[in-house]
Amino acid sequence: MFAQASPPRAAHAALPPALFDDGGFLADTDRWTPELAERLAAEAGIEALTAQHWDVIRLVRERYLMLGALPVMRLVCRAAGVERGAAHRLFSSCRSLWRIAGLPDPGEEAKAYMN
Repeated sequence: MFAQASPPRAAHAALPPALFDDGGFLADTDRWTPELAERLAAEAGIEALTAQHWDVIRLVRERYLMLGALPVMRLVCRAAGVERGAAHRLFSSCRSLWRIAGLPDPGEEAKAYMN
């Protein structure tokens, strides 16, 4: 689906380390803010979050918080009006999107699908 782009742990050194778990995921989804998303995006090499970025982020957050599981990206992309290839160009990986969206470690099985 997306190529794995796992940012090094030091990539968010400027952010309070307590915000993140050992895998670099936000430890508490309630601490996510749009400003944090902007900082994480910048660290992931995304210059600016566009309306398309925000549509995908919003849908991933909503669906995760509603389902408690990794949403199907094909359905997220369809709902956001974004082609799968475009989503890859927007975030470079599901893992990057997941981190920017401020979601917790999805578990080993789900991370296997993020590659």
